Amino acid sequence: LKFIFGPSAVPALDLVDQRSVTQVRSPSGRTLYQVLGSSGKLYTCYSSCHFCTCPAFGFSVLQKNESLLCKHILAVYLSQAMGACQELAVSEEQLTNILLAEEEDEG
Repeated sequence: LKFIFGPSAVPALDLVDQRSVTQVRSPSGRTLYQVLGSSGKLYTCYSSCHFCTCPAFGFSVLQKNESLLCKHILAVYLSQAMGACQELAVSEEQLTNILLAEEEDEG
């Protein structure tokens, strides 16, 4: 993993070991992932479009094109593969509120 994903591999495995990845699913089947980062901040990841709200994703992946992904997205993919995701069922309204809260944090 470290050969392919570089410095994101070990921190991502740590997040998986700490069970920091939660799959949030609404009744309509819409899904997102929340990852509790090592700093204690909660990041939202979208595996369907390969996106994370963390600063490292914006800088290293989008701006600098130095990495394929951040440790949070890698942790999501590893958790999915290992069946290690926490699961949280929410209403459509709760999911909308999660998405709106992310938009407010970014803006």
